[in-house]
Amino acid sequence: MGMTHPGLDPDLLRTFTCIAEDGSFTRAARRVGRTQSAVSMQMQRLEATLGQRLLSRGKGGAVQLTPHGEFLLHRARDLLALNDDIWNSFRAPTVHGTIRLGTPDDYALRYLPGILKRFAESHPSVQVDVLCLPSSALVEKLREGELDLTLCSDGHQPAGYVAEPLWHGPLTWITSIRHTPHRLDPLPVALANDQCNWAISAVRALEGAGRRYRVAYRSATQVGTHAPVVAGLAVTVSTISWLPEGLRPVRPEEGLPPLPEFGIFLLRHPDARQPVTDALASYITETFQDGRRAEAA
Repeated sequence: MGMTHPGLDPDLLRTFTCIAEDGSFTRAARRVGRTQSAVSMQMQRLEATLGQRLLSRGKGGAVQLTPHGEFLLHRARDLLALNDDIWNSFRAPTVHGTIRLGTPDDYALRYLPGILKRFAESHPSVQVDVLCLPSSALVEKLREGELDLTLCSDGHQPAGYVAEPLWHGPLTWITSIRHTPHRLDPLPVALANDQCNWAISAVRALEGAGRRYRVAYRSATQVGTHAPVVAGLAVTVSTISWLPEGLRPVRPEEGLPPLPEFGIFLLRHPDARQPVTDALASYITETFQDGRRAEAA
């Protein structure tokens, strides 16, 4: 008869995977709804059960995986997926349906993957259809009843709708790490469509400062402006909470005029499906709050 081993608590494994993904006990604690000290005790229990050290502190206090932790992470994800599949198979889903969510493309890459993953884990029978368009088009579709929720940029909030603020901060000129298009005269700029408030703000700032410029590239989306900037052919405007590799903010002393602050808002249709729409909205709000805390840290 083979030896029996103590079972691995799925709650411990779930907390461990959150720490591994976030690189932080604090952020993982918020995700699993526990205190930081409780999360630390969970990891002590897991390491004691396995008899190996799984986590270590790296540079700047970031949490890193030991070789044993790396070994465990992939298997823990598989075990949790199987655990959740069995649980969902035996538990009658309480909510079905589809939520129609709109987002400008520049927020989709930064924030949406984590939001959708978390929502899928808690609402496996609810489908989220995502539509990426400029804010002006998304607001129009919300008004027409084609969306339940949408993110939008400052300046596009329609009258009669509650606009929940998600983020507020400065716009920044963005240039290439390896090239210096910000030194050219006239300044080449890559902008999104004419209705984009970021593009409008950039043009107003340049004209107000008497800075010569030319619109070198136009894109239907904000993300589309990144390619010519990475190549060193133009500058653009963005927030600095998330930038693709190869881009950096222009420093104030490099001579481009200051840009205004701007916000991101969450809008919901008054006839949106409840309560499941509220659940997704709360996940969106919490994700942006976590992002603000991380930026301030």
